[in-house]
Amino acid sequence: MTLMLVSAQIQAQKDFQGMAVYESKTQAPKLEGMRGNRDITPEMQKSMEERMKKMLEKTYILNFDKSASIYKEEEKLDAPGQQGGFRIMFGSLTGGGGTFYKDVKAKTYTVDKEFMGKEFLVVDSLPKLNWKLEQETKLIGGYNCFKATAVKEASKTDFRNLRPKKEEDKKDEARKTSGDTKTNFADNFEMPKEIVVTAWYAPEIPVNQGPENYWGLPGLILEINDGTTTILCSKIVLNAKEKVEIKPSKKGKVTSQKEYDETVIKKMEEFREMNRGRAGGPPNMGR
Repeated sequence: MTLMLVSAQIQAQKDFQGMAVYESKTQAPKLEGMRGNRDITPEMQKSMEERMKKMLEKTYILNFDKSASIYKEEEKLDAPGQQGGFRIMFGSLTGGGGTFYKDVKAKTYTVDKEFMGKEFLVVDSLPKLNWKLEQETKLIGGYNCFKATAVKEASKTDFRNLRPKKEEDKKDEARKTSGDTKTNFADNFEMPKEIVVTAWYAPEIPVNQGPENYWGLPGLILEINDGTTTILCSKIVLNAKEKVEIKPSKKGKVTSQKEYDETVIKKMEEFREMNRGRAGGPPNMGR
């Protein structure tokens, strides 16, 4: 009875607004491709992996009403010695960026991103996932959440989707390249075509919203997992006295998601070719 009452109250309020805090964690890839580099000790490799792990731990704020939302990373001061330029590029390749605006009525999204010193404003249609609603439930922050699963195409420009290649695949590639040894650590990873997404949503908060570009469930999504990344809601505030303006960003060159992805892939391929054959690994992450 209480659950139905809360839902009815939210639906009845014209100026309803809410805020959710999410903690995002991604399993940092093991930098196995660096083992052949004599200049990098196991201690250095471990230190770089730890640094990457910290960079993949982020806090986001989702402000939402019944039809739209803005999702943005919580601003933090750079640690001493951390390279600002690389941090921005790394962030844009791991689900970060500026303000992610979703309009679930118009089924569109707008997100401003900075890549290689240029600002882009990606405007496109929201991806429509074929959610399968499950009966399994669990409590998240006092809210009774239901499970939903979907299969989605993996974004080629979201490097959180990278998976280590199987050993047999590496051997096959070595045979195809006449046994040439590659030292570029990126050659040890591959991008899957599809990923399985598991969501947990709260019908008590009947808004068609969630973190990042996730939406389309009969309740606010409080947790998302795609195998390597988990985004979990840690705090919810409904109808705070101070309202937040929910509107899209306007800065950057307007482009579609496909055009933006093509730009990023081209630049990353150029970067990869530049570093191919060199002993080493990913860009310096600050020492």
